[in-house]
Parts: sequence; structure tokens; C-alpha cells
Amino acid sequence: MKKAEREQGEIQEKEEKRSIGREVWEYVRMILIVVVAVVLVQSFLIINARIPSESMENTIMVGDQIFGNRLAYKFGDPQRFDIVIFRYPDDEKQLFIKRVIGLPGETVTIKDGKVYINDSEEPLDDSFCPETPLSDGDGVYQVPEDSYFMMGDNRNLSRDSRFWINKYVSRDKILGKAVLRYWPLNKIKLLN
Repeated sequence: MKKAEREQGEIQEKEEKRSIGREVWEYVRMILIVVVAVVLVQSFLIINARIPSESMENTIMVGDQIFGNRLAYKFGDPQRFDIVIFRYPDDEKQLFIKRVIGLPGETVTIKDGKVYINDSEEPLDDSFCPETPLSDGDGVYQVPEDSYFMMGDNRNLSRDSRFWINKYVSRDKILGKAVLRYWPLNKIKLLN
């Protein structure tokens, strides 16, 4: 009888170990699935960015965190005034966020701080700028095909296309369209 009880106890102990092993495997598997899903979403659907400078104030503030849509330009092109996340042309390891101002093939003229497109008499609406832009960076810029001219909303503090060595952002360096500020929580909003 004692031998049978001992064998029964050993069998029960093995089953408990298998059960614990299965439970641990289920947790590991669930964690792996979540990690793979997050990597795939981050790589193909969204881009997460933290704002380091004042260049886009008051639209986006220093320290804000935003999501960008990586699919926004898969079937269409960036439009004027879109806020985009892109690889900085002078150092592609850095990501920048600015507003699209000049489209491919356009002539962007900045005179007395105002932006004119293709010799228009009317400047672009810059009502999203927090203050009247100074004339720093005035000039004429011919945007190449398949490239964009970018400016920050806080024009007086923005180091943008006007000041870069490589003035234009090529289409393939635009990673996504900024769509949502999710941090800080009390300022969650869609970006336009």
C-alpha cells in the first residue's frame, strides 16, 4: 500500500510541475505576443514622438508626446499645413516634426516674415503662429520635385528649412503625419 501511495504522490507531483510549467509557458507566450504586436504596430502603423523644442508652440508644446500615422502617406502625398514627422535632412539619425509649407515644384518666398507661394500677392495664412514672424530667414526657395519645405509654427524660435544646410525634406524621409497628442493627459487632442 505504501508503494502505491508513493507512486501516486510522485505522479501527482509530476502533474503539478507540468501544470506550473504550462502556466509559465502561457505567460511567456502572452508576453511574446504582446511584444511582437507592439513592435509591428510601432514599425508599420504608428510613430511615437516626444517634442524636445519650442519650434511648434503653441500647437505642440515642449514635452508633449504625440502619435503619428505611418500609413497617412502610403496612398497620398503630404498636403500644405500637415504636421509631419521626418528624418532631419542634415542628420538623418534625428527625427523632426514641422509643418509642411512648400510643396514639390513650388517657389516659396519669405519676405518680412510672411510666406508667399509661387509669386502670390497674398501671404499664406499663418494664424497658427503664436506671434508675428520676424524677417529672419527671408529668401526665395525653389522646392525640388519630390521634396518639401518645412517650417515650425513658432517661426521666431524654429530652426527649419530656412536655416538647414539641406533645405528640403525628400518624400521618402517623411515617416508619418502627426495625428494625436496623448501626453499630457489633460491636453489630449487631435492635431490638424
